[in-house]
Amino acid sequence: MAGKQKHRYPRRPPRLERLFANAHSFYFVTFNTYARLPLLARQEVHETFCSFCLRAQEHAIAVGRYVLMPDHVHLFVAFPPDGPTLARWVHTLRTIIGKKLLDLGVTKPHWQEGFFDHLLRSGESYSQKWEYVRMNPVRAGLSETPENWPYQGEIMSLRFVNLEARRPVVVLLCRGTHGDGAPYLQRQANLNGDRQ
Repeated sequence: MAGKQKHRYPRRPPRLERLFANAHSFYFVTFNTYARLPLLARQEVHETFCSFCLRAQEHAIAVGRYVLMPDHVHLFVAFPPDGPTLARWVHTLRTIIGKKLLDLGVTKPHWQEGFFDHLLRSGESYSQKWEYVRMNPVRAGLSETPENWPYQGEIMSLRFVNLEARRPVVVLLCRGTHGDGAPYLQRQANLNGDRQ
């Protein structure tokens, strides 16, 4: 084949490479206290958790809905493609909460080894998991309704958008509340990593 050049393509076509490069990974995460001890359903721990999750936005990490139960945490979190790993972030979150527990006089160990994570692939999966998680306090007899459980909420609104019917991508909407309940609107990285 004289005169014809062989083209070398990356593993994915260029259009898909851009799409995957900008996609945020969206996880459902659960981790437990050591021996399932009831350490977490406290205002001080809740405030520490929320403060850490708000600061995560500086690294384009977005925490969506969450529930702190006495002995475990459920949360939804989205990561940029070039950010820290989920394992490192969960380790740091548990370290920060652990320091608060020490301040409150709770001795170590605080955490069961490891954590559970599930990569979400659709908005339907997110909705189904949230419906199950938000009912935890009711099923445990801690609250009559999920809304009355004081240790749950939403740091940022996360949702899936289907681009070209190919892959769900997380859109980060900048909305939430400060520790005092006052609403905030903060710049957040969009899907291209730019600031808005």
